[in-house]
Amino acid sequence: MSRAIAVAALLALAGCTVGPDYRLPDAAIARKAAAQGAFREAGADTPADGVPARWWHLYDDPVLDQLEEQALAANSDLALAGANLAHARAISAASLAQKQPDARADFGAQRARVSGESYLLEEPLPVATLGSGGLDLSYQLDLFGRIRRSIEAAHAQEQAEAATRDAVRVTVAGDVARAYVTLCAAHRAEDLAGDGVALAKRSLAISQHLATAGRAARSDVALAGARVAQAEAQIPAYRAHARAALYKLAYLTGHTPAEAPTQADTCRRIPIIDRPLPIGDGAKLIARRPDIRAAERHLASATARIGIATAALYPDIGFGLSAGSTGFLADMGTAPANYWALGGLVHWSIPGGGARARITAAHADADGALARFDGVVLGALRETETILAAYAQDHNRLAALTHARAEVESYAADAKALRTAGKAPLQAELGGQQGVNAARLAQLSAEADLAQDQVSLFMALGGGW
Repeated sequence: MSRAIAVAALLALAGCTVGPDYRLPDAAIARKAAAQGAFREAGADTPADGVPARWWHLYDDPVLDQLEEQALAANSDLALAGANLAHARAISAASLAQKQPDARADFGAQRARVSGESYLLEEPLPVATLGSGGLDLSYQLDLFGRIRRSIEAAHAQEQAEAATRDAVRVTVAGDVARAYVTLCAAHRAEDLAGDGVALAKRSLAISQHLATAGRAARSDVALAGARVAQAEAQIPAYRAHARAALYKLAYLTGHTPAEAPTQADTCRRIPIIDRPLPIGDGAKLIARRPDIRAAERHLASATARIGIATAALYPDIGFGLSAGSTGFLADMGTAPANYWALGGLVHWSIPGGGARARITAAHADADGALARFDGVVLGALRETETILAAYAQDHNRLAALTHARAEVESYAADAKALRTAGKAPLQAELGGQQGVNAARLAQLSAEADLAQDQVSLFMALGGGW
């Protein structure tokens, strides 16, 4: 009867898993309606769909598509993140193996003389060939959930590493697009700067001709020469920016500078999406951003470790089976040499203040993980709203500069017509062309800023894998 009661008690305990079961706390920022609604800075015509996975396809640029695919396949940071994920998966598998029985086998043979006195004999024992072999099996009963919580913690850590790898993908994809935009803008700016140099040299030639004819002062020639030098001074900076962007693309795609992607080095048009961007809402952002998912998984792991620490207050209970044969080698496997044993084991380190302090520490770690999770959510929302605001204002700036360029081009066309009709000097026509060139450079700068804003927005929204 007592045995039946003991067995029933053990079965009842088998369903007891100490520590809290994980669920995202109701007080978490991510659960607030204000965190899940539409973005304040989103335009009225913004599509409700979230950002697509491979958002760079929206640019319809085959070169950019190729660069992104190369980077996602060969980037060294991604390779490191993949190795970290593989390590986490192995740890998770090792934790899961705790649910399986442990087995150990031992076999041996030796030529030996056994001590007679060890058997309380005065005469020596003869030399003999001895053998031994055995198999031990043991199984840990997870009555209080220590193993289960260990598995939960390890699995959550594995998922956090997977999210971290996705975060690296977001960064790599965004960095590739940023570098490509910089390269295209630098090449286009270099071309426009070259046009400016040509116009400045024409103006210098006219000034020299007028000065030779006595119709202009030498100071006008000096001023025109200074303008040539100023125009030429812009070109090296654009070339340096282009080289830096090209070499960054080589690094991001897993190549040396000598293997830099030549197909990208011919770009002269900044990739810009000229339609409303799909950005979704706060709920889609929270579900998609990998850094938020990683922080939430760290919170789940920290919660599981509370159960691990709590289970240390209770005994470890298991049972084992051992069987084998030992004796003269010739008798191995026979009844006189065979043995077996079946039994249970209870190991209990009586908990003291240290064990309870570790539980308190685990609760504090979980509180800290929740605070970090809330911080990541708030940071993601702030980042997205900030970029949306900058994107809207840069869009307005580009529209204004585009209008200004059109007005300057109209003025330059009128100046050219007057020059053709003999009603205006050549310098007036050149001045109009130089104004057009300056306006195009200003518009190009605004286009580059807007393109970078788009990339930043896609990164903030968690796109890129």
